[in-house]
Amino acid sequence: MSAFDLEVSDSELAAATRGEASAQSAIYRRFERPAFTLARRMVNDPDGAADVLQDAFVTAFRTLHQFRGDAPFGRWLRRVVVTQALMYLRAQRRWQDLFVPTNDVIEAQIGQEDLHTLDLERVLSTLPDVPRTVLWLYHVEGYTHVEIAALCDRTVSFSKSQLSRAHARLRQQFGGAPSVPGASSESHV
Repeated sequence: MSAFDLEVSDSELAAATRGEASAQSAIYRRFERPAFTLARRMVNDPDGAADVLQDAFVTAFRTLHQFRGDAPFGRWLRRVVVTQALMYLRAQRRWQDLFVPTNDVIEAQIGQEDLHTLDLERVLSTLPDVPRTVLWLYHVEGYTHVEIAALCDRTVSFSKSQLSRAHARLRQQFGGAPSVPGASSESHV
């Protein structure tokens, strides 16, 4: 079960759509943590994640009348957060930085620590923005390459190549360890 699968009643959604602050506040409190966590993983910056969180909720409440209820509200909100995070990355012009940093840059970022003992967040922070975002959306959020391509306004091969870059960098950092089981770029397509 995803953190975005929390329940929101129809009456609460109706009240939030009408602009009732108490309903919007309740929804915000319910989804604040998973939305911030997703934003933090995508933009790799706490301040940027806070900006994404704010923009996502402003957008969500402004466009709540467009929510049709075809899927749970949380999944719709998750897409709003992803979209806002991608817009943040574009605004920061980080999309142009598609090349993997050299080992010297990574060593400067993390010191001489053994990568095997680092936590997931620290390891992911060594990846460039685009491959890290695609890796997170694919493996953790469960998006397919087709969905990632649509979110990024790119091709499916773009998503696959960025995921491959992330996997290659992680394998390199872990001393050539085998790839993650089930991490084939053909799965989920």
